[in-house]
Amino acid sequence: MTTLGIDIGGTGIKGAPVDTESGALLSERLRIATPDPATPAAVAEVIAQIAQHFSWSGPIGCGFPGIIKQGTVYSAANIDKSWIGVNAAALFSQTTHCPTSIINDADGAGLAEIAFGAGKGRQGVVFVLTLGTGIGTALFTDGHLVPNVELGHLTIRGKDAEARASAEVRKKKSLSWKEWARRVSEFLNELERLFSPSLFILGGGVSKKWDKFFPLLTVETEIVPAEMRNDAGIVGAALAATRTQQPSALSGVMDL
Repeated sequence: MTTLGIDIGGTGIKGAPVDTESGALLSERLRIATPDPATPAAVAEVIAQIAQHFSWSGPIGCGFPGIIKQGTVYSAANIDKSWIGVNAAALFSQTTHCPTSIINDADGAGLAEIAFGAGKGRQGVVFVLTLGTGIGTALFTDGHLVPNVELGHLTIRGKDAEARASAEVRKKKSLSWKEWARRVSEFLNELERLFSPSLFILGGGVSKKWDKFFPLLTVETEIVPAEMRNDAGIVGAALAATRTQQPSALSGVMDL
């Protein structure tokens, strides 16, 4: 099935058609700067522009930076607060004239890794973590998604984990790789204590510098780098839409 995947980020909104059977992008990605302020009307206009760019008339899947329940936004940590309570799925369906599904952006990236990347075929409890401006977390058990697990806000030493261990914090505080790895390890150790995972998959732009911090992590659980890179959010959003349109298409990959 071919689906338009769109990843809504704090600085950019990216989209491309996706072959949901292979996870491949079928066209070069289109990126448009995220509006400021990123209000529902402004973001919906960008979503419509992306759909028009690809002359799209089929299903659309969008990854959104917030808690999503049945298409409605329940949190907005990195986007305009006016989104809270908005049915984003209905809004985007109206502006694009296409059936549109919404998923938490970290969950979307996680779906891509589980279906086509480093988590393919892995059983047990698996975390897909994105280390960027914040810390995105997606939790899977035997390949099934547990949605909206915002564990980047887990309290570590009195602060949100992402306020101590995100890649953005490393840059702002000019932390050495050793200092930052210690903070990341502390967060991962807490996830180990709470969930006894089988695997951590680490993504985000910092995964390109894997060799600089991976040997410094002190974690018992197996850790591997994410494989889907910048395409993960787009591919995962498309997969979520496919699951909505064809419930049997991703059996064993996700439950929403």
